[in-house]
This record gives sequence, structure tokens and C-alpha cells, in this order.
Amino acid sequence: MEVSNTILLFMGMLLLAALMQPISTILRVPYSLMLVLAGFLGAEIITSLGVDTGLRWQHFHSIVFYIFLPALIFESALHLNLQSLFKKLLPILILSTPMMVLATVISAALLYWGIGYPDYFPWMAALLTGALLSATDPAAVINLFKQVGVSDQIILLIEGESLFNDAVAILLFGLFSSLVMMPDEIFSLSYAAEKFLLVFIGGVLVGGGILVCLLPLFVLIRDQFSRMIIMICGAYGSFLLAEALLHVSGVMAVLIVGLGFGEMVRRQDDKTQQTLKSLWQFNGQFAESLIFILLGVTITWGMFEQQWLAMLLGIGAVLIARASGLIVTLPIINLIPGTKVSWKEGAVLYWGGVRGAVTIALALSLPLELESWFTIQSIAYGVVLFSICIQTATTPLLINAIKLKENKNEKP
Repeated sequence: MEVSNTILLFMGMLLLAALMQPISTILRVPYSLMLVLAGFLGAEIITSLGVDTGLRWQHFHSIVFYIFLPALIFESALHLNLQSLFKKLLPILILSTPMMVLATVISAALLYWGIGYPDYFPWMAALLTGALLSATDPAAVINLFKQVGVSDQIILLIEGESLFNDAVAILLFGLFSSLVMMPDEIFSLSYAAEKFLLVFIGGVLVGGGILVCLLPLFVLIRDQFSRMIIMICGAYGSFLLAEALLHVSGVMAVLIVGLGFGEMVRRQDDKTQQTLKSLWQFNGQFAESLIFILLGVTITWGMFEQQWLAMLLGIGAVLIARASGLIVTLPIINLIPGTKVSWKEGAVLYWGGVRGAVTIALALSLPLELESWFTIQSIAYGVVLFSICIQTATTPLLINAIKLKENKNEKP
């Protein structure tokens, strides 16, 4: 019965996702917020009826990591133009790696000192929290940016930062998850650095190897259905091969495969491009919708009653860390020829760095052996809800207030 109940639960989630889209449009409420509310109310109703869905906390890691994350990363990589990416690669890498690592450390330090219980919330748990909070997800604001006339350069910087930022955040999350359960006497900074490089480079090599094997098949086979199957095998096969078998970064592998297939898809005729991109747009939206519903399902009143201060600390830490990171990195980025980010665009980069599906996914896959997992998850949920309710909702007000539409930069 547990398997059938779980399948029925996910079918119900899909139906909720379908119903919430038109309702969110009518009410002018962010779609992601409607999904969270629907998940929360649905879970309350099911629980009150005494129904056992069969879904347990220990299932979340497998569901999120092996089903949802590959789809999210591949879809994001597939739609990013490789030629435009290379033109702005250096500033994107600065935003997504040094700034992300700096934001992780600052967030971790603020949370560690703010919570002030080192036995319950040690440094490694703080770094784990900082990593999952540093993953940006600007999908909710990108369409708005395009509608109001934000420059293509800023949109590309935000999209590119998010893609590489997510990959590094997930990689760091996996590293800290393993280190947090490790005895203190085994851990060392050199060990962590060596492990990071091994996992990172290993993931890149796996992704490159998968591309070498599958792209010739993609070129030779003209049937659209077969091409879809090849792309699905590339996305999930690269992740499983890297993560489960070789123990390197599955996310980096998927990212490389997605970028490679994206370039190949853009060389096809318009009809083929539309067909293949529509498939992955559905897969990405499918995964993201279920993740936001799971956020609602797993929210409890106890989080707000017991962890409200930790949530506020998390929100403050994220805002301070991103501001600090941009203050340090934007002057460096402005030294790069062909890249000039004004203070107005910097404000949009700051406020547009919202948290979403990836942060939720990581929070849902926290190791339950970690004593402070509930606090970390509560902090993540608080930050994501702040992003949805405050940052996303007030972004149009910010753009109008600083009159960014009158200050468009050159296109990449």
C-alpha cells in the first residue's frame, strides 16, 4: 500500500500544480508561493484524515537528488547560449565561484555566532547551511527582467551565475555533508581542498566523456523521439555514473552535458529546436513545481514557533553575505574589458539573487544523522519564503524606483 499511496500522492501534487498556475495568474500571486500553500494545505488535510502516504524523510534524498536535480540543472544548461556565455565567462565565473564561496563563509560565520550553540550547531554545520543558502534561482524574476527592459548583459550574468553557482553550491553541500559526519581528528583543510578538486574535475571529465559518446548518436539519428531519449539518458546517465558509481560531482557532469547538447540543439532547424526545448522546459517546470509543493508538504507550525529566530538570522545572513560579495567582486568585474555594471544594475544583481528550488532540494536532502538538521532546514525554508514573498514581489518596485529601464547597457 505504501508504494501505491506514494504514487497517488505525487499524482495529486501534479494536479495541484496544474490548478495553481491559472489561479496564481488570476490572483497575481507568485506561482511558487501558490504551490507552497497548496502543498501545506493538502498535507494538513491528508494528515487530518489519518492517511499514510508512505513518504518518509529518508526518501527525500533519493527523490530530490536522483530525479529532480538532474532535470533542473540540465534544463538550465540547455537553454543557456554557449556563445554568449563565453563572451561573459570571466565575470560569470567570478560571480558564481569566488563570490559564492565568500558568501558561504560569511553566511556560515553569521549563523554560527548568531545561533551560539557550537555543540548543537558546529562550524561544519554552519558551512553546510551557508552552502545550501548560496544557491541562487532567478527563474521567478528573469521573465520580469525581460519584460521591463533590463539589459541582456545583466540577464546573462544572473542566469550564468545561477547555473555555475548551483553546481558549486551542490558540490560544496555534498562535501560538507560528508565532512560534518566525520570525526574532527580526520578533518583538515588540505583534505577538504583535495576532495573538492577531485570531485569537481572528476565531474567535468565524466560529463565530457558522456558527450563524446552520445553527441555522435544525436547527429546520426534524425528521429525526434530517439533524440529525446538520448538527451534523457545523457542527463540522468551522467549524473548517476558520476555521483553513484564514481563518487564525483554528478551536477558538474550534467552541467557539461547540458551545455553540449544545448549547443547541438541550437544548430537544428526551428521545429526541432522547439520540440526538444519544450520537452526539457516541461521537465524543468515539473521538477521545480514538485519541489515547491514538497516545501509546503514538509513545512510545520513548529518551524515558525521554535525556529523563527534562526529563520530571521538566515535571512539577514544571506542579505549581508550577498551584499558583501558584490561589494568585493563588482569592482573587479568592472575592470574586465567589455563589461561595465552600473550601480543600478548592481542593485538588480543584489536583489535578483533569489533563492528557490535548488535551496529547497538541498534542504530536503539533509542527512538526518545531523543533530541540527531541523534548524538548518527551517533556515532554508525561511530564506526561500522571504525570496518568494518579498524579493520577487518587490523587484518591479525596485526597477521602477531606480529607473533601470532608462539605463540599458550594451548587449553581450
